[in-house]
Amino acid sequence: MESNDFIEKLIAEMTLEEKAAQMLQVPVSVVGMDEAREWARKGVGSFLNVIGDDMREIQRVVCEESRLKIPAVFGIDAVHGHCLNRRATIFPSQLAMAASFDRELVEKIGRVTATEVATEGIQWTFSPILCLARDPRWGRTNETFGEDKYLAGELGVAIIKGYQGEDLKDGSSVLACAKHFIGYGEATGARDSYDTEITFRKIRDEFLPPFRKAVDAGCATIMTAYGSIDGTPLTINDKALRGLLRDELGFDGFLITDWDTVNSLIRRQRVCDNHGDASRLAAAAGNDMIMCSTEFYDAIVQQVREGKLQESVLDEAVRHILTIKLRQGLWEKPLKTGIPGSIGCDAHHEVALKAARESVVLLSNNGVLPVRNDRKIRKIAVIGPNADDIRAQYGDWTYFTHPVPGRETEPERPYVTLLEGVKEQLQDTDIKVVYSYGCSVNRRFYYKGNYPDTGAFMEQVYADNDHDAEFYKEMPYVNEAAAVARESDLVILALGDNYTQAGEYTDRADLGLSGMQGALLRVLSTLHVPIVTVLISSKPLAIPDVVKKSDAVICAFNGGMYSGRAVAEAIFGKLNPRGRLPISFPVMTGQVPVYYNQLPGWHEGRYVDCPAEPLFAFGEGLSYTWYEYSGLKFDKETKTVSVDVKNTGDMDGVEVVQVYVNDVVSSVMTAVKNLAAFCTVDLKAGEQKTVELKLDDEAFSIIRPDETSVIEPGEFIIMAGHSSKDEDQIKISVEF
Repeated sequence: MESNDFIEKLIAEMTLEEKAAQMLQVPVSVVGMDEAREWARKGVGSFLNVIGDDMREIQRVVCEESRLKIPAVFGIDAVHGHCLNRRATIFPSQLAMAASFDRELVEKIGRVTATEVATEGIQWTFSPILCLARDPRWGRTNETFGEDKYLAGELGVAIIKGYQGEDLKDGSSVLACAKHFIGYGEATGARDSYDTEITFRKIRDEFLPPFRKAVDAGCATIMTAYGSIDGTPLTINDKALRGLLRDELGFDGFLITDWDTVNSLIRRQRVCDNHGDASRLAAAAGNDMIMCSTEFYDAIVQQVREGKLQESVLDEAVRHILTIKLRQGLWEKPLKTGIPGSIGCDAHHEVALKAARESVVLLSNNGVLPVRNDRKIRKIAVIGPNADDIRAQYGDWTYFTHPVPGRETEPERPYVTLLEGVKEQLQDTDIKVVYSYGCSVNRRFYYKGNYPDTGAFMEQVYADNDHDAEFYKEMPYVNEAAAVARESDLVILALGDNYTQAGEYTDRADLGLSGMQGALLRVLSTLHVPIVTVLISSKPLAIPDVVKKSDAVICAFNGGMYSGRAVAEAIFGKLNPRGRLPISFPVMTGQVPVYYNQLPGWHEGRYVDCPAEPLFAFGEGLSYTWYEYSGLKFDKETKTVSVDVKNTGDMDGVEVVQVYVNDVVSSVMTAVKNLAAFCTVDLKAGEQKTVELKLDDEAFSIIRPDETSVIEPGEFIIMAGHSSKDEDQIKISVEF
C-alpha cells in the first residue's frame, strides 16, 4: 500500500467514530432512507442496495453534510450483467459463460457490465466469484466459473480487467470484488456457509490460485466468505486474511465481509456472544469494511476506548479504503458517469448474443441434429416448463430474484426464450411449431388458474406433500403434452431447474429432475418421436434417463437474454456448437463429487452401484464436425506445448484445445490430471493448424506438507485434446 500525504492527513483528522463509520457499509434496503441519511452525516464509507435519485441524495449528504466530506462508494451485485436493472444487458451466468473458455469474450462481458453499472453512477460490483463448484449440490454453483482452478483464475482475471479497465478513474470503470475468500464452495455436504473441512495446504493447492491471479491483476477489493475452515469462521481467520491474502499474495486493496457476517459470529456460528467481541475479532483479522452489521459502529468504538483493540487497526483499515477511493478519483467525481444511453443498447446486446452462442454445449447427438428444413419434418412440438420461462432462463441474481427497492420487476424486452427462438428460425418455412407446457419444475407446486399458455409468471401455490396429489394435478398437463407430441415429427423438450432451486439457502440433496419432469420425459419417450432435450438449469443435474431417452441433449445452463435464440440456432444448424463443460455431470447424486481432477488411491475407483466415470466430464462438448490431434511436443526450456489440430469434418468449427499435466510420482498425492492451458482455434473444414501454449510453473509444482511450493524432479505426463477424458487426449512423457 503506497503512502499518500493526503490520506495520512485525513486519517490524522478523523475521530474514532469517523474511522468506525468509514469501515461500515450500510444496506439502504434494510435501514431505509431516513436512517441512511443519518449514517451519511456520520461519514459512512459505503452503501449498497440503493440506486437512482436515492443514491444521489445519499452521496449529496455525505459530501455536503458530513464533517470530512469523504465520498461514499456504492456497491451492487452485478454478477452476469447489471442484472438488477431490468433494462440492462443480461448475460449468461458465470457458469454458462465459462462454457465458452473464451477470455476475450469474458473481458468484454466485464466491460459492458461496468459501463452499464457506471452509467447509473454506481462504482462497485460484487463480482467475480472465484470459488470452485466441486460439489454441484451447492446452491451457488451457477455463480462460479465451474470446478477447475485454472479456468476460474483465467476467466476471473479476464472479467476483472473488463470491470476495472485501464484506469479506475475512468467514468466507465468500476471496482471488481473477488469473492469469497476462501474455500467457500467446499463446505461439507455442499451446505452453503457451512464449515469447510480442508487444510491450509489444500487451500494453497486448490483454492488459492484463482485469487492469486486476481490479486496480480490488480483486483481492487476482495470479499471474505461466510463459512469456516476447521471451525474458525473466515470472518475472523487471521491466517487466511492477513497471512495468505495480505502477507503472501500482497493484496493492497480493501477487504469487505459478506452480508452481516459479523453478526453471524453471534447468531449463527456462535463463536461470540456479544457485538464487541465479534467486531474486535473481525477488525483484528484484517476486514477493512463491514457489510450490513451496523452494530459494528458503536461496538468497535467501545472496544478501542476500553483498550481491547489498538486504534491503529482502524487506521490500517481506513487507509486501505481511502487508497482505493483515491485511485477511483471519488473526490473529483463522487459518482460514476458511464456512457449515457448505453444501458441495454444494441452494441451491448450483440455481446450478450455472442456470449449465449458460445455457451451452448452439445452433450449428445445420435444424428438428429442439426435439423434441416426438409419434407420429413412438418410439425415441431416445443414442450416443457423451461421452454418459455425467462425467469428460469436468467437464473439467479436478476431483478426477478433480488429486486431493488423502487425498481419494477416485470420482464423487459428484448429477450428470446427457447420457444421464441425456435419460431424465429422457422418463420420463413412451412414447418409448424406447437407448444405445450407439460409440467411444473418444482415439487409440491402447481399453477393457479387455467392452463398456463406461456408457463411464465403464473402465480405458484403450494400443493400438499402427498406425491399422489401432485401426480394427479400435473398429469393432465403431461397428457396434453403427449397428445401434442404424438402429432409432431420432432419434440424439443426444455427441462431443468429454476430460480427457486438455486442461490444462497437453496442447496440440493437430490440432483435428479424435480417435479413431474421425469414422468413427462418417460411418457414422451414412448411415442417414438425424436426428442431433443435442452437443459436449462443452474447446475449439472443427474440426468442419465434424459440422455438415454433423448436423441440429442443440449446444455444451456442459464444463458441470459438471448439463450433461446442461440440454442435454436444450434438445433437448426445455423450455429455449430463450440461450448465445453466447465463442470462435470454426475450419473446420480450419490456419485458426487465427480470433478475430473480426483486424487488417486480409491479402491476400485467406483461405487458398486454406479459407473466409475461421470455422465459428462469437464471439458466435454460435441460439435457438428470432428477434430483430430497429432504431433504433440513439449519444449522444456520455454515450457511450451505445441500440437497439431485438424478439422476432419465437412463443417467449419471452433475447437477448444485443452492441455493437462500429471505429476506421475510426487512426495504428496497429486491429481490424476490438472488443466494447465487452453485456447480456442478456428478451423475451416479440412484445415489443420499448429497450436502453441505456454505453461507456467504452477502446472508442474506441488504444495508440500509445510505449505511451500516446489517442482520436484521426475516424470510428468502432458496431455492435449478435446476434453479431460483420457480417450479424448494424446500424451507424451517428459522429465524434469
